[in-house]
Amino acid sequence: MILLTVLFLCIISTYSASVKGHTTGPSLNNDKLYKFAYSAEVYVDQVKASLQKSAGYRISSGVDVNLLWRNPDNDDDQLVKITIKDVQVENVNERPDDKNIFKGKNTEKIIGKDHLEALQRPIVVELVRGKVKTFYSYQNEPGFTQNIKRGLASLFQLQLHSGSSLEVDISGKCNTTYHVRQDQVTKIKNLDSCETEKKKFTSHSRILDVSTKSTSATVYVLEDSFIKSIKAEENFVFVLNYRRKTGSKIVSKQRLELKSVQAGMGLIAAKQVAGVIKTLDPNYVAMPLEAEPVKSECKKCPSLSEHWQSIREHMHPDKLSKPEAAKSFLSFIQNIRKATKEEILKIMRSEKKEILPQVVDAVTSAQTPESLEAVLEFLDFKDASTFILQERFLYACGFASHPSEMLLQSLTEKFRGDVASEEIRETLVIVMGALIKKLCDKGGCKLPAVVEAKRLILNRLEKANKDDNVQMYLLALKNALLPEGIPMLLKYAESGEGPVSSLAATALQRYDPSFLTKEVKETMNRIYHQTRKVHEKTVRTTAAAIILNSNPSYMEVKNILLSIGELPMEMNKYMLSMIKDILHFEMPSSKIIRQVLKDMRAHNYDRFSKMGSSSAYTGYITRGPDVSSTYSLDILYSGSGILRRSNMNIHVFDRNSELHAIQVVIEAQGLESIIAATPDEGEENLDSFAGMSAILFDFQLRPVTFFQGYGDLMSKMLSATGDAMNVVKGFALLTDFLQEIQLQSGPTANAEFMGGLAIDISGGMEFSLWYRESKTNVKNRVAVFIAGNTEVDSFFVKSGMETTLETETALDFISTVQFSQYPFLVCMQMDRVDTPFRTHMTKSESLPSGRRYTARRGKAATLAGNEFPLHQENSNMCKQVFGAKSDSSGGWF
Repeated sequence: MILLTVLFLCIISTYSASVKGHTTGPSLNNDKLYKFAYSAEVYVDQVKASLQKSAGYRISSGVDVNLLWRNPDNDDDQLVKITIKDVQVENVNERPDDKNIFKGKNTEKIIGKDHLEALQRPIVVELVRGKVKTFYSYQNEPGFTQNIKRGLASLFQLQLHSGSSLEVDISGKCNTTYHVRQDQVTKIKNLDSCETEKKKFTSHSRILDVSTKSTSATVYVLEDSFIKSIKAEENFVFVLNYRRKTGSKIVSKQRLELKSVQAGMGLIAAKQVAGVIKTLDPNYVAMPLEAEPVKSECKKCPSLSEHWQSIREHMHPDKLSKPEAAKSFLSFIQNIRKATKEEILKIMRSEKKEILPQVVDAVTSAQTPESLEAVLEFLDFKDASTFILQERFLYACGFASHPSEMLLQSLTEKFRGDVASEEIRETLVIVMGALIKKLCDKGGCKLPAVVEAKRLILNRLEKANKDDNVQMYLLALKNALLPEGIPMLLKYAESGEGPVSSLAATALQRYDPSFLTKEVKETMNRIYHQTRKVHEKTVRTTAAAIILNSNPSYMEVKNILLSIGELPMEMNKYMLSMIKDILHFEMPSSKIIRQVLKDMRAHNYDRFSKMGSSSAYTGYITRGPDVSSTYSLDILYSGSGILRRSNMNIHVFDRNSELHAIQVVIEAQGLESIIAATPDEGEENLDSFAGMSAILFDFQLRPVTFFQGYGDLMSKMLSATGDAMNVVKGFALLTDFLQEIQLQSGPTANAEFMGGLAIDISGGMEFSLWYRESKTNVKNRVAVFIAGNTEVDSFFVKSGMETTLETETALDFISTVQFSQYPFLVCMQMDRVDTPFRTHMTKSESLPSGRRYTARRGKAATLAGNEFPLHQENSNMCKQVFGAKSDSSGGWF
């Protein structure tokens, strides 16, 4: 037993001796000076471009490293001095002299004497078990030079065993994984996990947003437990989801290679690190290894007022459908985001009436605390005369790309206060609903302002007793899509009358099918089959659409098909068109419908040969590798041939998400008295009404009324000019992406993508009693400008790339009905004019002195105009309509 004990003690002592002097991180030898060659390269270019033609630069230098002190009680605790020497700056790629911005300039002129001196002052790092415990430098040095040193110091941080850890370096606190194999160590840093204060925001809609991908890998080659070479590379890629050709990348590379080992200074004798630092230089201070914020000032940038004057002419109402207007809108937003509240107010208070709405669009879209305070101070909701400005402000809030809790809280306070215009009051709560949805989608459903706004809408809807108030809160729910609002919507869909019932049903139609529970489907079946009360056609057809779009059962589909033939004539035709459209377009429920159609009781000639003019059709506008877009047109008539509802939709989707880009619905009721016709069942007591409702980029706008009541109808018919009524006009910020990046080599970078839309949607409904025709026309005029700007700012040099895309188009939806004969002639048209596309790409490098290198490339193309195809029956009808019309049939009133 004694022998075994002695043997065990011998083994332990031998093992202790063998590990003495061994460290778990890089180990430097005493009295040695390690001389390295260091380089840091930055490239900026398009995503798939070769780096050989990229914009960028290279910093190269020598680096001296020597050990100052090793803890006598712990070999894993070392104090190392790192000194940058002989700095050079040059192009990252070879260029002719006339394209080389560094030609003829030495490093001191490029960087500046003070900055160069600061860069070449040594730093000291304390390495404990291979990780930087403390970073020592001089306090008053420029942040830019400190960050380059931090980037270099971060390279010396590694561990010699495989595994993962939370590591702090210049990028912040990041999840890091090490893979060790003999004398090679690979460090993978998860950049998405880094905890940092860098500014970042994204667009609300995924389709309108930018996808990002970032990688960081560092490969160490070791010799005698110290670094022989290091190669580090970071890649940042940004692409527009709806056009992946529009994108950019930043590549950052660092190389450190050991050139020689020479005799160096001896170690400093001390027991504590503090003593070594004091002996070395008492001016050293401990600093965070994480990068400090650095921003270079723009010395020649125009003020907000100067910039506004340069773009003002493009913001005139007559030019809003041009790409230059959208471009100016975006550049104005960028400058507003840098401005103070007083600068913004100065422009708003001095601008003319016709330009001011566009200023309000931009100020609201900037979405900074200063811009919000300015616009709220400028607008007076107690003054009805500024209705247009208030409405434009609210719509810009509804389109907000990344709304804040502060914005929702401000609108809630305005709603609770005095509002002169009832229409503005209605718009306020509709926009609040849209903001609730956007904040909840970002995980903010429990924010105090969101909870308060949700409670306000639901409580007031429950207590509302006037139809106008009920509709107002239903519209808010239609935007908010609150799961807790579904029971209330079911109540109004089934028990409400007229527009209230229709609005509640269409609100339910916007919910994701996953929210449509058994209770919802049971209610929709009761509405469609009228098991409790008689409902209008518009509500019944909406209920049918909800059932068919939410994983219907075999019996639900069969009951719908069996009902065809027992419905009012035009509803029969509409339901047949809906079923055929689902089958033709291979929608999700097409499979179960085909199973039901095998039953001859549901599928027979008598049922599928019903006459009528109503129709539903879906087709593709585009089908591409990135996104596809569809259009759908459906139109429902009363039995007398007068329009009940026309519905135009454009959806954009990719593999993972969908965006309801545009919906324009024109509804009419109670118009049978115009032609002395008999109303359909359940519609005998409806007031005369026509109006239009629009959804734009998933945001339900406040509906527009053409006329209300028979007297208003006759008055407007007799005084009509044929001009369309405006639904929405102005600017919308579609894509709004910003990401600040800290490169491991020291510089900061920015990737910013913005997409602006200038839009003008109007619609009208006309009658000709003389020619017994009705006509609806929805005009969509849009211009889009998209700009992506990616830049690396190294204080002494900027390298970047800008890519732009611009287009303009017009889309008209026209529905013409002739009810001078029976069956009625109905022609639907959806026309698009020629659509030009222009793209530009600019790569640049510049020095603060003004010397600049620029490379440009552009391309233009035109997408030919066309009339979108609908079903063959519609084409045949259009030939009859336009063949039968005489040249004198243009007398609309």
